[in-house]
Amino acid sequence: MLVYLVPIAGIIGLIVAGVLTKWVMGKDTGTPEMKVIGDAIREGAMAYLARQYKTIAIISVIVAVLLLALDWRISVAFLIGAFFSSLSGYIGMRVSVSSNIRTASAARRSLNESLLTSFRGGAVSGLAVVVLSLLGVTGIFFLYLFVLNNDTDFESNSLWFSNTLNLVAGYAFGASFAALFAQLGGGIYTKAADVGADLVGKVEAGIPEDDPRNPAVIADLVGDNVGDCAGRGADLFESTAAENIGAMIMGSAIYLYTNDPLWVFFPLVVCAFGMLASLIGIGTVRLRNENEEPMKALNRGYFITAIISAVGLYFITDYMLGAWQYFVCAIIGIILSIAIVYITQYYTAGNYRPVREIADASETGPATNIITGFSIGLETTVLPIIAIAISLLASYALGQDAATTLGHPEESFIFGLYGTAAATIGMLVTATFVLAMDTFGPITDNAGGIVEMSNQPKEIRNRTDKLDSVGNTTKALTKGYAMGSAALAAFLLFSAFFEQVVIARQNMGINTSLSEVFHVDIAQPQIFVAALLGAMLVFIFASLAIRAVGKAASGMITEVRRQFKEDPGIMEGTSKPDYASCVDISTKAALKTMVLPGILPVLTPIILGLLMFYAYDYGTDNGGVIAVQAVGAFLMVATIAGILMAILLNNGGGAWDNAKKYIEDGHHGGKGSPAHAAAVVGDTVGDPFKDTAGPSLHVLVKLLSTISLVFAVVFVTGTFPL
Repeated sequence: MLVYLVPIAGIIGLIVAGVLTKWVMGKDTGTPEMKVIGDAIREGAMAYLARQYKTIAIISVIVAVLLLALDWRISVAFLIGAFFSSLSGYIGMRVSVSSNIRTASAARRSLNESLLTSFRGGAVSGLAVVVLSLLGVTGIFFLYLFVLNNDTDFESNSLWFSNTLNLVAGYAFGASFAALFAQLGGGIYTKAADVGADLVGKVEAGIPEDDPRNPAVIADLVGDNVGDCAGRGADLFESTAAENIGAMIMGSAIYLYTNDPLWVFFPLVVCAFGMLASLIGIGTVRLRNENEEPMKALNRGYFITAIISAVGLYFITDYMLGAWQYFVCAIIGIILSIAIVYITQYYTAGNYRPVREIADASETGPATNIITGFSIGLETTVLPIIAIAISLLASYALGQDAATTLGHPEESFIFGLYGTAAATIGMLVTATFVLAMDTFGPITDNAGGIVEMSNQPKEIRNRTDKLDSVGNTTKALTKGYAMGSAALAAFLLFSAFFEQVVIARQNMGINTSLSEVFHVDIAQPQIFVAALLGAMLVFIFASLAIRAVGKAASGMITEVRRQFKEDPGIMEGTSKPDYASCVDISTKAALKTMVLPGILPVLTPIILGLLMFYAYDYGTDNGGVIAVQAVGAFLMVATIAGILMAILLNNGGGAWDNAKKYIEDGHHGGKGSPAHAAAVVGDTVGDPFKDTAGPSLHVLVKLLSTISLVFAVVFVTGTFPL
């Protein structure tokens, strides 16, 4: 009966999202000057999104046509996943560009009203993403299970669930595919504008951030939305979709031994309950008084969400799985998410040693700032990896112990893997609240820009500055959360890939167990080479993403310099900059440069698997042993390298950013000092790290796994079913 919680939670989520939207939209839009700036941001953001989604749609249709060679149902699932992922980003963007001006206007009255407006605007995005993911996965799963499945005798087919989930994996592939382009394109756009605005505006012209005289300032504010709202919305949508499907695949493996479908439905029920718990947490976020720090209100809501989720998890796991060990696994996931948040905060907040160390190094110039910042970035990999490693080992061991409790000690391996799945789902249980905090960041950033550009009194700017500072922290924390969930999800999807191999071989008449297939012999030269290629892909992808920002930023810098030179009235405040040309430069550059790094991870595992099959497995009828191991090694090492690189880029970039803000708060000479100029350079280097390449790597590691899930049968047989 708990399965009915999924559609009920989805409907409740949609209703609450509608109520919150009405509440936010009921707020006034402020002064005429505010409205002009807010309209410019909204028009630029929506124009970019329309052009980006047109590009994604064209590429998605091409891929869907190619997927017809596998199964038309996989192709349809792919398109639905890509559409819902894009829709999640669109909703996040739409809400953000409507909430920012209302947040700015609310700041004229009180800090609490401004906080409520911005956070509830972010909550609409969080709810929309999780509801779409939950209902999308559930809907397509049951549609394929009962309507579009070719099996005629469900009761006698033990692979009923497994074969259905093989088709549904196309949904996860589509979600990851669209999310990669949304995150990558949005990251390139926002950082091209940000770098151009900072280097020419702050360093060369010496004008403040969000100064209306800077031609790139509107493009910069638009970029906050396309990167952190549309991009992150699509990112976390594909996270919840892919991880739910991966966990369901592992549940279908246990179903073969227990004949209990609750193992398959468990991830959906947990995510549904987590969304309901997040609604309670969201409702508690408010300031107790005007002097309370906004971060305390957000932390209070987050911990309420986590506690309610933990209580619910106890009853859900006891009823559905019947083993207390899986409850502990899910709690491990929640604890890991909290640990990652605090580790990220330590490395990226100005209150602690790493950021202050970078600020100290800025005293001697940009070179020492960059050297120290990069070394801090490298250091930041240690604690998250230790936390992830402990979580994986503990959840796997508990899952193995559960096998004995449930009377299946001989299958401890698969039950252990399900323990890691439970930990992954536990980490995602607070995803709605976390995404609300993430979208809160760009809303408050835009609100501060609107207040600054419309020349509002200092008291109002102080309020939006407080919220903007908290928003910067929540954005950094969300990147850490996304990275941690990507690490657990990658192992889960890696396990699901081998389960799909087992199913493909069984359909060929080759009976093997998951423990026999879950084997990668990296000592073999072919497998070692595949592993090297996996690591290489991560580095070349990051290179292309960062280089794309450099190319796009060069065009932005040239344009801003041109306007300052040809129209001296801009700096004097007597003429208006050409904002539209800067928006157009970022848009064209982002759409042009995102295609190659977006297509590369799609083609590489497919080509690798086919090459290995025809080089070593062709004609042997052994189920593609070498090809499967090669793809497995490729996934394994790409995941490891991708997680490490993402931590380095995210936290290193965040530390550079907050070192600059630490100096701007009055330390080391404050704004306009040589240390500040050096910190701006360091922040500029870190921008494409933390907002383009780093977040895109979260999607990359999951995209590689979802592609491999879909094409597992090709690696086993060397042929396309159709």
